Amino acid sequence: MADVKKPVKITETILRDAHQSLIATRMPTEEMLPIVEKMDKVGYHAVECWGGATFDASLRFLKEDPWERLRKLRDGFKNTKLQMLFRGQNILGYRHYADDVVEYFVQKSIANGIDIIRIFDCLNDIRNLETAVKATKKEGGHAQIALSYTLGDAYTLDYWKETAKKVEDMGADSLCIKDMAGLLVPYKATELVQALKEGTSLPIELHTHYTSGVGGMTYLKAVEAGCDIIDTAMSPLAMGTSQPATEVMVETFRGTEFDTGLDQNLLAEIADYFRPYQEECLANGLLNPKVMGVNIKTLLYQVPGGMLSNMVSQLKEQHAEDKYYEVLEEIPRVRKDLGEPPLVTPSSQIVGTQAVFNVLMGERYKMMTKETKAVLRGEYGQTVKPFNPEVQKLALAEGEEPITCRPADLIPNELEKIEAEMAQYKEQDEDVLSYALFPQVAMDFFKYREAQKTKVDAKVADTENGAYPV
Repeated sequence: MADVKKPVKITETILRDAHQSLIATRMPTEEMLPIVEKMDKVGYHAVECWGGATFDASLRFLKEDPWERLRKLRDGFKNTKLQMLFRGQNILGYRHYADDVVEYFVQKSIANGIDIIRIFDCLNDIRNLETAVKATKKEGGHAQIALSYTLGDAYTLDYWKETAKKVEDMGADSLCIKDMAGLLVPYKATELVQALKEGTSLPIELHTHYTSGVGGMTYLKAVEAGCDIIDTAMSPLAMGTSQPATEVMVETFRGTEFDTGLDQNLLAEIADYFRPYQEECLANGLLNPKVMGVNIKTLLYQVPGGMLSNMVSQLKEQHAEDKYYEVLEEIPRVRKDLGEPPLVTPSSQIVGTQAVFNVLMGERYKMMTKETKAVLRGEYGQTVKPFNPEVQKLALAEGEEPITCRPADLIPNELEKIEAEMAQYKEQDEDVLSYALFPQVAMDFFKYREAQKTKVDAKVADTENGAYPV
């Protein structure tokens, strides 16, 4: 048996999560395209290049059409599967959308070049994944369900095993453990992967962040326990709050039964391409050296790095930095009141902000944010543990019943209405979806696109009239 080869597969994240985690998703398409041909020769399991925050950032900050980016990447990657991250019923936005919008978004994502859709929900409420999974299967895509990894009484090995079985029964093609805060430590990874392998026959992928410094070791133990695929980033944009480095993991498994078979010389050429870009981002302040380090507080307080920094800035604004440790102690209490959700966007921001309010007000829940109320009303879905009934009462109006069904069941179809609103700006079918997710941001982009086209047309006309030498 020792001679049986079980090469671990690699999903490369440098074109999505790596730059989302380190430089706020600011890598423009023009930085990606020159290296695509080389990346296509590596033999990656997949390249994650779309979804997550790339959509919003492209429109809002880079003034790029995200659909155009996807089409260009698809043209370049002739032999490699392309993957995106999809927030279940939230798609890539920040609220629940109607089923017809979710279905149309999946259809267009696959039509424009996506092969694998990684679908997750911030509460691990798998009802919020159903529509996206069905739509992905209908369009012939690979539906991967990601479970947001977290710690707490409710999150036993049995919980993960049973949830994995439900995911398989739902029709998922593979399962990903999404360790967004870097909380999964090496020997716990062994236990978790073994439990999942007992609970499901689906391929298992592991996604982590290097925030707490244990990511590479966690991958090693997970792969030894049977994990099939790991997410890594090319070294210039790896480590810190990003993923473990691709070249390091390839070298780790070289000569073992898990050998990836990837060529280090080719990887070195790709790293050489991205290194000047990393240096440029350091020089212009886009890449803060702080995010390249290790933050062990992530493990001490079980709070993701981004949530910690958000909390610190909130306290600074209120001149209340001295309340830091009080808020850290309040976070797990608020999380428990809210049904112990995983701390991932947007639940991490909701819990953190409420904890800050509770401490600053000197009385718990004296002021409750509208997002906290929405969670307690059931608008985000079902949590693993029940809400604290006393706290939930504060969020409900007199006689109001909390939502217990799948929240999207209460949202009527909205695609037609959305299309009617933005019809005058529509240049392609996909524009309707850009507007559906980010109405104001998309509208600003459409106007910018129109202005650019007017400039080009004017220049062409001037050239034809002899204003510019040809």
